[in-house]
Amino acid sequence: MSTRGHSIVIEGHDGTGKSTQAALLVKWLQNKGIQTFEAHEPAGTPLADKLREIIKDGTLERDPHTDLLLFTAARIEIAKQEEAALASGKWVIKARNWLSTLAYQGSGSGVSTTTIESVTKQFLPNFYLHPSLQIVLYVPQEVRRARISLRGLNEPNDTFESKDVMFQERVANAYETIAQDRNALLLDASPSIDELHATITHIIETQFNV
Repeated sequence: MSTRGHSIVIEGHDGTGKSTQAALLVKWLQNKGIQTFEAHEPAGTPLADKLREIIKDGTLERDPHTDLLLFTAARIEIAKQEEAALASGKWVIKARNWLSTLAYQGSGSGVSTTTIESVTKQFLPNFYLHPSLQIVLYVPQEVRRARISLRGLNEPNDTFESKDVMFQERVANAYETIAQDRNALLLDASPSIDELHATITHIIETQFNV
């Protein structure tokens, strides 16, 4: 019988490098002989992919509570894959989870934390709510803006990337509080990609003895 795997989430606002760090972590674990499953939200199954198209389409006006429900529906499907991977001994690595909804739909759009938590707890399993390790990345405002500009992330029809500066600042500023409230490790993502990767892998080596 396989030993159950661990789940690691790397969170943060756009421009913090969370997707890059998640991909590097997958490679690092695989080099150590650890099987991995890289999950993506909100995508990864045929239905979740369709829901992602709706979520990302900024031309479709809707209430932020609708986004909460759309994200939750996608997560239900994705969590089934994650559970199968964990049960088989694989480590699940992902760049987002429901903390994004606390930041974007909560602090960004005004949906209450109580509502977000209630809906998420109603439909998502405990392993999803409480991963083995949650890391939240942050960078100073000017660094984040420069990185986003350099990468060309501000797509005019993207639901969230096209929102105004005040929305983006509310979301970015929320992550520090979210990290404190949700037992996540807050890391400064200002150093180079390699330096940050080294910090993350050192944390994992220490915590999981790998």
